[in-house]
Amino acid sequence: MEKKLETMRHSMAHIMAAAVARLYGDVKFGVGPAVDDGFYYDIDFGEQTISDTDLPKIEKEIRKIIGQKLEFTRSEMPIDEAIDWAKKSGQVYKQELLEDLKTKGTTSVKEEDLGDSVSEATFYTVGDFTDLCRGPHLTNTGEAGVFKLTRVSGAYWRGDEKRPQMQRIYGVAFETDEQLQDYLTRQEEAKKRDHRRLGKELDLFTFSDLVGAGLPLYTPRGTVIIRELKKVLEEIGQKYNMQQVSIPHLAKIELYETSGHAEKFADELFRVASHYNQEFVLKPVNCPHHTQIYASQPRSYRDLPLRYVEQTMQYRDEKPGQIGGLQRTRGFTVDDGHTFCRIDQVKQEVSIIIEIIQNFYKSLGLWDEKWVSLSLRDYTKPEKYIGDTGDWEQAESMLGEIANEYKLDAKRMEGEAALYGPKIDFMFKDSLGRDTQLATVQLDFAMPKRFSLAYTDQDGSEQTPVMIHRAIFGSFERFIMLLIEHFNGKFPVWLSPEQLRIIKVKDLPEVDKFIADMMTLVDKKGVRATLDDSNNSVGKKIRNAEIYRVPYVVVIGEKEVESGKLPVRIRSDIVVKNTTVDCSPEELIKTVVKETTKRVNKTTL
Repeated sequence: MEKKLETMRHSMAHIMAAAVARLYGDVKFGVGPAVDDGFYYDIDFGEQTISDTDLPKIEKEIRKIIGQKLEFTRSEMPIDEAIDWAKKSGQVYKQELLEDLKTKGTTSVKEEDLGDSVSEATFYTVGDFTDLCRGPHLTNTGEAGVFKLTRVSGAYWRGDEKRPQMQRIYGVAFETDEQLQDYLTRQEEAKKRDHRRLGKELDLFTFSDLVGAGLPLYTPRGTVIIRELKKVLEEIGQKYNMQQVSIPHLAKIELYETSGHAEKFADELFRVASHYNQEFVLKPVNCPHHTQIYASQPRSYRDLPLRYVEQTMQYRDEKPGQIGGLQRTRGFTVDDGHTFCRIDQVKQEVSIIIEIIQNFYKSLGLWDEKWVSLSLRDYTKPEKYIGDTGDWEQAESMLGEIANEYKLDAKRMEGEAALYGPKIDFMFKDSLGRDTQLATVQLDFAMPKRFSLAYTDQDGSEQTPVMIHRAIFGSFERFIMLLIEHFNGKFPVWLSPEQLRIIKVKDLPEVDKFIADMMTLVDKKGVRATLDDSNNSVGKKIRNAEIYRVPYVVVIGEKEVESGKLPVRIRSDIVVKNTTVDCSPEELIKTVVKETTKRVNKTTL
């Protein structure tokens, strides 16, 4: 975000707070940062509750403050006087931030940086409203640009569900009205593509209160997508000599204590108590299990690289407020792989994975919509990671060189590394603009040492292998979410849960036989087809097929039986040679099979 725009949005958050203070009186303020596209403010309204219907009233007051062109006036106050100010004014959340600032030198709140000094605090005043803030701000409210308040949601103070729940008011802000309208238009389109809405409309997945939040259930149609994606992974695995393995869904807690995950994921572990005084954990990751397959027999340098892959579920006890759709779930299927190799093989192995990722996402038309993160350590907090500093430096250097060679234009993101090593993450945006990490390559020198993994080198010495963690899809849930939104439910033919719909016009013996013969051929060739022989009108049957985004639809009646030719309705997004196509059942089915096999989204009819 540009500094000028960030300053404007930050100022808008404070203008909104001033408007709320005018309208609602005795409210308590939390934090109000600038974020991508706008701003928000966490506010405790006490006994009052506001909703989206209150936003126009707040907007009107904001416009009044903007029109008054009130100056932002900066002031400073000794930290103890500032704490006293917060106490007297009843601003308990500001008081907590100030006390943290005094005792820790930080607020411990990422959203709002109040300054480095613990001796004094900075305030900004707009009209009769004064707020604790480091700034900077605009000169006056008249420079605030254009804005719109978008929604109200609940938010726990400091993200802790054990703390008070506040109300978070979101807004967007831009320099020009044209930019704002463009944003709002894109948001409307995003709502239409929201995977939660389309997932229900297309009958792909569901959730059940009895099963539990964050635990998706895939319908037969949704399971088709999972099955087809697994076929892709199986083909890739065969091409690159990747070996399928299979592991249980739980393990003793000691496994994760050794790997370091028990400490890192302490609050996210699903713990399983045995009747026999043993503690197990539903696996939050798969890599520790895979180390034990490697360790099950002696290894030689000739055995390496060993590439283990599988698709299996992981479980993390996510906070209820963070669970939503397929974006964040408690149970999720991962396309997981771990390569054990020598140090001299690292570059080749990482390069193979990057090329697989690149080719696959290009085939879906997604490659140009990503950005790449070179995720590194937080160098100020080495205690967050496991492993030797020298290994980390070597791993970061190697990944950086490979990213440059492949011209990934990777952004250095300090503090985003995995527990055990740096990684290259491929980031995509969902329909709501949230960054979603899918594919990843992670370099790990640490875990093999923690598990005492070894191989015998050419000179007879015992060496420790390097472990490469990789995912092409990442979480199936997030990947399917992205596919739904990217294609707006219009999946490529090879991935479509239903590839062909046959619509019967009327019940006649000759029509029934023609369709029965066609369905026999469909089943034989493995085409995913359904027959609509309901009592609905032909027009409604066609509309129903369109709602489900079926790639090919044929209507069969007496005329089609007599001619042996089918007028094929082809979904609008599919690249076609001819706008009008009549073909035999055999030609149509052959085309669907060909497009499925080659995984293309165009027709040769």
